[in-house]
Amino acid sequence: MVGILPQANAQFSLIGQLRTRTEIRNGVGNLPVTGSQAAAFTSQRARLTFGYKWDRITFGMAIQDVRVWGQDASTISNADGNKLMVHEAWADVALINRADTTMKFTPIDYLSLKIGRQEMVYDDSRLIGNLDWLQQARRFDAALLKAQHKGWQLDLGTGFNQNTDGFGVSGTYYTPGNVPASALSTKSVTLAIPAGFIPTATKGGAPVLANAVSTNGQNQQFKSFNMIYLAHKFNKTKFSALFFNDNFQKYRLDSLGSATNGYVYGRRYDVSGTNSRVTYGAMLTGLAGTSLPIAWQAFAYGQGGKDRDGLQIKKAYHYGANLMFQRGPLSLGPGYEVMSGTNDATISAGQTSRFDPLYGTPHKFWGLMDYFYAGTGSPSGGLKDGYLKVKYTGKRLTTSFDAHYFALASTVYNKLPDAASTTPLSAKLGMEYDLTATYSLNKFTTVEGGYAIMSGTNTLEYTKQGTMNQKDKVGTWAYLMINIRPDFFAANAPKK
Repeated sequence: MVGILPQANAQFSLIGQLRTRTEIRNGVGNLPVTGSQAAAFTSQRARLTFGYKWDRITFGMAIQDVRVWGQDASTISNADGNKLMVHEAWADVALINRADTTMKFTPIDYLSLKIGRQEMVYDDSRLIGNLDWLQQARRFDAALLKAQHKGWQLDLGTGFNQNTDGFGVSGTYYTPGNVPASALSTKSVTLAIPAGFIPTATKGGAPVLANAVSTNGQNQQFKSFNMIYLAHKFNKTKFSALFFNDNFQKYRLDSLGSATNGYVYGRRYDVSGTNSRVTYGAMLTGLAGTSLPIAWQAFAYGQGGKDRDGLQIKKAYHYGANLMFQRGPLSLGPGYEVMSGTNDATISAGQTSRFDPLYGTPHKFWGLMDYFYAGTGSPSGGLKDGYLKVKYTGKRLTTSFDAHYFALASTVYNKLPDAASTTPLSAKLGMEYDLTATYSLNKFTTVEGGYAIMSGTNTLEYTKQGTMNQKDKVGTWAYLMINIRPDFFAANAPKK
């Protein structure tokens, strides 16, 4: 790209979205309890995205409302909570543009600063993505310095999070999650939760938050991040490299209450410093062949430093490759990926080898039923995923079928009371089968449906839920999604 031509006139855009998704869940994220009934509900996203572009400034803003049908009273109530939020609000200011003759200092082709609340999507959203499958999606409060020169792309990003700008607040301690107003003590007494404290389920256990921080079972939001992204395309092959440093506020274990009222155990975020983690690696994607085109991808990433809880990260990695053979509307291909985990046979106290796939879109890669690296976390022993994908792309209809074989990447011991101290679990986690179909009704409307089955094992039950032989080993999921995205300033009305 050699610069971006300046606009003679201001350009406005206004795009709406109404997306409803009806789901029937019987074992999504975790295996279902034996004999339990399926859950059914409809969730909805209503979003309005405004864009403005003129000369050297681009501005974007997205306001959205996310809710489940029936979760609120049918009349306005303060108890319903606020589900209307600003999803994006950013400005992108051109600093250098060789295509703009009014700019005198142009040592490179293009340079801009994008600042504010924004979605970030890099490569295939494996590590950094907008997580659009979730109705609320993902955004970052960040600043990006974006450079382009002779086909090279370089993005430098940073963000720094705080809870408040109130007077009387000193220091930069950060409480990394939305904290409930109160919690029950060990004697079932309701105790108020003060600022800077997050209650835990048990003494030294998992944090109890008002709502989940993000995917991958994350228990706290980062305090700050720094990023470098470099990319270049050579003919039909694209090379990209990523360096991502995220830092987490340190904490100490503490408690509230008294012997009379009981105690609420938790984490006190008043410790100076951060646990700093670094993720680095590269990806290659390309297209080969003419009579039988082959789309291919290969990648490898490493991770070091300390995780969000202060464990030393030792030899954590993620690598994989995949192929897609294309013949007309059909494409088919295999793939294999590995994410390292903690090996119970070799790991030392205070260490972990578990690779964390950061802020990507796990739903896209490791099964549509979200058993791995999504909201319910993932086994400490990592993941091996061998898969086969089949896809048909027609003019209006697109269908896909994916089959996954999941296994542990490292040795995990069975630590139930009736097991020997060094009994390893079987590596096999299960098989998942995902079928989806998307039909385009018109220019602005699509209908999508899907059905998925997880055939799990005792290893999956134990590594995700800590039990054996207490859950059904088959989970199912079905959904129907209607996505309506009108472009209110479109020149022509949509075709029927």
